[in-house]
Amino acid sequence: MGMNKAIRQHLEMDGFFTGFAVRRMHLPAQDNRPTAADSKEAIETRSLEVIAEQVRGCSRCVLGSARTNAVPGEGHPQARIMFVGEAPGADEDAQGRPFVGAAGQYLDKIIAACGLSRQEVFIANVLKCHPPYDRDPRPEEIVACLPFLREQVEVIRPLVVVALGAHAARTLLNTNLPIGQLRGHFHEYPLSDGSIVKVMPTFHPAYLLRNPMSENRRKVWQDMKAVLTELGLPIPHNTGAR
Repeated sequence: MGMNKAIRQHLEMDGFFTGFAVRRMHLPAQDNRPTAADSKEAIETRSLEVIAEQVRGCSRCVLGSARTNAVPGEGHPQARIMFVGEAPGADEDAQGRPFVGAAGQYLDKIIAACGLSRQEVFIANVLKCHPPYDRDPRPEEIVACLPFLREQVEVIRPLVVVALGAHAARTLLNTNLPIGQLRGHFHEYPLSDGSIVKVMPTFHPAYLLRNPMSENRRKVWQDMKAVLTELGLPIPHNTGAR
């Protein structure tokens, strides 16, 4: 059984897959609820903090009992670009922050090559806990964790999600197509209100570290230039992910 078929069956049984519906995560205490005086950014920041606390207290799958730290994600609450990877690694598990290891340093270079900083984007993963031995995510783990990512996308409402690698792209787009066929083209991810977030799949930074050929780097830079063009941002010259 393919990974996405197994995930789809789990999601359908769990009752929240149809129409990409999102289980709303309500603010737990009256004092934490937004007031009329709150700015939109303050409300979104608070909502993301609530999601992060729920992630840190999560024990929906076996990874919750094996982690050192959950890794909810971090970045700007109104980011125009959201980067989504597969799962935290050992470095991320140790620090509780996404993309801080070697792949994270490469992602920083990609972001900088776009003329941006980590503070201007949002970075997250499909899974919020580190799978042992860096194994692939299991369908039941994705099912347990996916509502957190969906809610983050709903709160941030980025204009573009950059899906880093096959697992992130296939999960967000509900497909089994290989990353080589998915990358280079915009796809659509529907929000609960019927609006659309564009998704650009590209190679994971860890893949670039393992396969550092200039052709692979060129393809990622092509993908990121398409993202910048979509957002109306300038494309830096004489640069790129190296």
